[in-house]
Amino acid sequence: MKMRLLPEDEYMHEVEEAESFNESMYFNVYDPDRGVGGFVRLGNRPNEGYAEMTTCLFLPGGRVGFMFARPEISSNEAFDAGGMRFDVIEPFKRLRARYAGPVVLLDDPLEMSDPRRAFTENPHVPCEIDLEFTGVSPMYGGEPVGDDGRPLLEAEKDAPFARGHYEQHMAGAGRIEVGDQSWAIDGFGLRDHSWGPRYWQSPWFYRWLTANFDRDFGFVVSVITSRDGSERIGGMILSDGRYDHIRQARIDTKWKGEQIVHDAIGVEVVTESGASYHIDGEVMSLIPLRN
Repeated sequence: MKMRLLPEDEYMHEVEEAESFNESMYFNVYDPDRGVGGFVRLGNRPNEGYAEMTTCLFLPGGRVGFMFARPEISSNEAFDAGGMRFDVIEPFKRLRARYAGPVVLLDDPLEMSDPRRAFTENPHVPCEIDLEFTGVSPMYGGEPVGDDGRPLLEAEKDAPFARGHYEQHMAGAGRIEVGDQSWAIDGFGLRDHSWGPRYWQSPWFYRWLTANFDRDFGFVVSVITSRDGSERIGGMILSDGRYDHIRQARIDTKWKGEQIVHDAIGVEVVTESGASYHIDGEVMSLIPLRN
């Protein structure tokens, strides 16, 4: 199986017949000097008549600003719905992500385990995000195709989740405003772009960890578990501007509290070059979300 990725894949794809056809982009960023970061995602589902819009901001002191909506759409011509817009400035190099709309401001993000109550009992404040992302890595992924160059549709028969999918480590800079507070952002993150039929419940579960430490070092660890217990391991280590693909990975989690939420993780990976990495992480902030 070959993977194809072309500059035109940065733009919108033709809508397919599958009712669950999805085309989505996702960006995350974190500025360690200001202690501010988060992610934005917009997923078009034109055959179902709506998009999925998510804004999630991790703020100083453990607060979280969050919003989710399903704005109506009638086409797949752009990523532009629910106050969120993504633009490709230069394929594979520069993109822009913007959002203007409300977020619910949570002093205790764990309250989102009861979404109705969280949205009712916490304040809603205006939010503006304007970030430009610049690639600091090669591209990872693409669309599986056969020798004739046509997409391999059979690749998604058992678990339609993201036939076309690619990722890239990024530098992100711009401004985030929440209520009467504003931060100039200068940090690092990751973006992805997916297209094809998507059922969120296709995998039994999956773990997807992304990290950036500076322009020259970061990683993605992906473990997708099917309902028969089989695993697909993926991801990469970014080092000095190059990707070393991961061929083995194990993620262990330490849990806490009555809600059984993440407290810490431990990761062991082996790359295609034979390098081994051990990664430890502690949870600084967490919001329980649903799809």
